[in-house]
Amino acid sequence: MVPLVVFFLMITLILGGMGVDFMRHEMERAKLQAVLDRAVLAAANTKNDLDPEAVVRDYFAKAEMTSYLSSVDVQSGSGYRTVSATAKNPMKTQFLGAIGYPTIDVNVGGTAEESIGDAEVSLVLDISGSMGSNQRLPRMREAAQEFVDTVISEDTAGTVSLSIVPYTSQVNAGPEILSRLNVLQLQGYSHCMEFSAGDFSTTAITTTEFHIQFPHFSSGSSSTSSLISDPGCPDESYERITPFSQNAQTLKDQIGAMRSRQNTSIHLGMKWAAALLDPSFQPVIADMVDDGLVDAAFDGRPQDWGAGALKTIVLMTDGVNVRTRRLKMEVYETPDMRYFWARNRLFNFTNDMDSSLATHFYEDAYSSGEGDTYLQRVCDAAKAKGVIIWTIGFEVSNHGANEMEECASSPAHFYRVEGIEIKEAFASIARQLNALHLTN
Repeated sequence: MVPLVVFFLMITLILGGMGVDFMRHEMERAKLQAVLDRAVLAAANTKNDLDPEAVVRDYFAKAEMTSYLSSVDVQSGSGYRTVSATAKNPMKTQFLGAIGYPTIDVNVGGTAEESIGDAEVSLVLDISGSMGSNQRLPRMREAAQEFVDTVISEDTAGTVSLSIVPYTSQVNAGPEILSRLNVLQLQGYSHCMEFSAGDFSTTAITTTEFHIQFPHFSSGSSSTSSLISDPGCPDESYERITPFSQNAQTLKDQIGAMRSRQNTSIHLGMKWAAALLDPSFQPVIADMVDDGLVDAAFDGRPQDWGAGALKTIVLMTDGVNVRTRRLKMEVYETPDMRYFWARNRLFNFTNDMDSSLATHFYEDAYSSGEGDTYLQRVCDAAKAKGVIIWTIGFEVSNHGANEMEECASSPAHFYRVEGIEIKEAFASIARQLNALHLTN
């Protein structure tokens, strides 16, 4: 019995020893992998002017693991840098040597890349009247311009497109976009479009789906002697959508020209932002490329869902959805009627009327509650397609903050900011769009 007991005792000791060596192996692997990951991440940073391979080797030297580093491979080009490395530690065993394994190799590898790759970004900016208070507009302009400089650079040429969607009570699509959609155009004063409730359940605006142009009028009550200066549909050039641009200076000039006016329809800004990422918009952009209105590098955009491009929306507001009114079609049917409303404010005309008579001229296009509902519908539709949504609530109420947080891809994608904090919010989003990431 003694030899048998000794035999089983030896087997038990060997098995226990194997467990100890395997645990040591995993500990060494984790330690070596951590050093390698930190090294390739630092080396892949394109803002680092040091030689990437030297950075990796320096990390291993400081960890006293130089002899473990097996290989370093660096690939770089316009807008990206990829660093791969492998390492091997021939760990001495304490118990497995008894059965012929004096060492066990601890092998690790990793790759890090800094690159935004192909990206389609919709930047949705609130320029409603409340933005004129408390220095909100100049702070937003500065923050958004710095966002442009971070997202668009020489390194991202041909890969990153940025669309700007300014919004107030409406969104000015501009004549070039509106003329390429199936829209019944009633006048040439401004270029906004009507949406049905069902339009907000999808990201698409197709070239075949029929829409009607939004009436050009002002509901304000101040007097004017010429063309109305504050129409419900924006008509200034800086208020137009700018689609698929990589001209940072042009985009910054547009942002710098923005002025505050009218009220807030966040759902309309979001609808257009999502449409600019939907592949159904490709014919519009292709035609604008052919006419030299969009950079040829972006022919074929918006890319198909799942084609590899990062699609993201950055939506900011300082308020909440409010009621938006429209003229009834029966008072907007003829060219003479449209000419009249382009030169006369609605409430100047109806001010002395009985309220029951006045409402024959106008109706609600969207109530504030409908605006909130439509906003969440289009946010949900975009998120279902894989669009990453960042939202910024700039000095908003609790209700506004709740709407923005619900729209965002996650609570971590929502920023509630005050004053100069808006600058850091835009900067943080821009950094994350161009963030370092481990690829394997």
